[in-house]
Amino acid sequence: MDVKDGRVVKGVNFVNLRDAGDPVEVAAAYEKEGADELTFLDITASHEKRNIILDIVARTAEKVFMPLTVGGGVRDLDDIRNLLNSGADKVAINTAAVHNPEFVRSAAERFGSQCIVVAIDAKRVDSTRRSPDSNLSWCKLHPELFLTGNESGLSFEVYTHGGRNPTSINALHWAKLMETYGAGEILLTSMDCDGTKNGYDLKLNRTISESLTIPLIASGGAGTLDHLFEGITEGKADAVLAASIFHFKEFT
Repeated sequence: MDVKDGRVVKGVNFVNLRDAGDPVEVAAAYEKEGADELTFLDITASHEKRNIILDIVARTAEKVFMPLTVGGGVRDLDDIRNLLNSGADKVAINTAAVHNPEFVRSAAERFGSQCIVVAIDAKRVDSTRRSPDSNLSWCKLHPELFLTGNESGLSFEVYTHGGRNPTSINALHWAKLMETYGAGEILLTSMDCDGTKNGYDLKLNRTISESLTIPLIASGGAGTLDHLFEGITEGKADAVLAASIFHFKEFT
C-alpha cells in the first residue's frame, strides 16, 4: 500500500494519485482475502523530510496478523526501532540507503538482515550520461555503481524521494551492493510499469534477481492474474507485489 496524508493512494508511473481508502481498513480487508504479506510505504515522507506516520502503523498492526513491511522516511536506527516497536516485521529503506549505504550495514548488524529490506525504484534509461548526484559523498568510493553512458543494452537507473530524484546509479549494481551490506530482501519497483497494469518489467526483475542470492520482490505493473504468474516464472522474482488490481476490486 502506498500511503499519502494518511490515506491509501495509487497512481500511474508514480503520479496522478487516486484515493483507495483508509489504510487500516484496506489492510484488514486484504488479510481477510488471504494476502501473505502487506507492504506499507509512506510515499511522501522522504520528500517532505518528515517521519513516517507511526500511529497508522500501530493501528494497522493491531488489526492484522500477516507480516507487515513498512517504509518511507526511514533515516536512522531509531526510526527502525520505532517502526518495529509499532508492529512492523520488516523495515524498507530507500532514499536513506542511497544517501548513506553504511546505514544499511548498521541496520542489519543491529536488527538482523531478516528485517531489513532495501527498496529500489528503477527506471529505464538511454545511453545519456549524467554526473552522479553531488549530494552523494560516497560516490567516489564506488564509481562502478554509476551509469557511464557506455553501457551495452538496456540499463536501469535508481531514483529516490518517491521517484522524484534521479541518481545516475545503476540499479543492478546497487542491488548487488545492498546485498553485500546486509539487506535481507530487495523490493524492486519499475517506475515505467507502475500502475499501468500492463505487466511487470520482466527484463528488469530477471536481470537483478539472477544476480542476487537474497529474495527479490517485484513491484509495478500487475494487471491480471497471469502477470503475477509471469513475474515469478519469467521475471524470476521470489514474490510479487500488486496494488491497483486489488485496491480497485478488479481481483480479490
